[in-house]
Amino acid sequence: MRLRVLAIGKLKDARLEGLCDDYVKRSRAMLPIERVVCRQPRDQWQRAEEPGGKIVVLDERGEQVDTPALARWLEHWRDGGVRRVDLLIGDAHGHDAAARARADRVLALSKLTLPHRLALVLLCEQLYRAGTILAGHPYHHG
Repeated sequence: MRLRVLAIGKLKDARLEGLCDDYVKRSRAMLPIERVVCRQPRDQWQRAEEPGGKIVVLDERGEQVDTPALARWLEHWRDGGVRRVDLLIGDAHGHDAAARARADRVLALSKLTLPHRLALVLLCEQLYRAGTILAGHPYHHG
């Protein structure tokens, strides 16, 4: 299964870019992550609505789960034959109600409002961590 993180806008910060790249690289053998930069929400949805995938919208109003639960979501989809999971990070205004309604899941990384650039780093790390859980790797101390 492939994970795609579709985010509005570029990071514009080499330090954050480096952190994301590190987690993407580390996850390659477990749960490959692809980062896609989109200009606007319409671009995200055009890419995400390709057949064969699930869509997770990140939004502060979404469901809060711990990392093992996120790993179970991914495991369930992987074992069910889902080939791709698209995770959509919005712009500074987030996602509207229609976008949340179209998603297979709505995920909140925190009850706090996070800048979308920080959410991207946090999401990449959590996807890597979920992959290590599924692979039985000791990175997650649980």
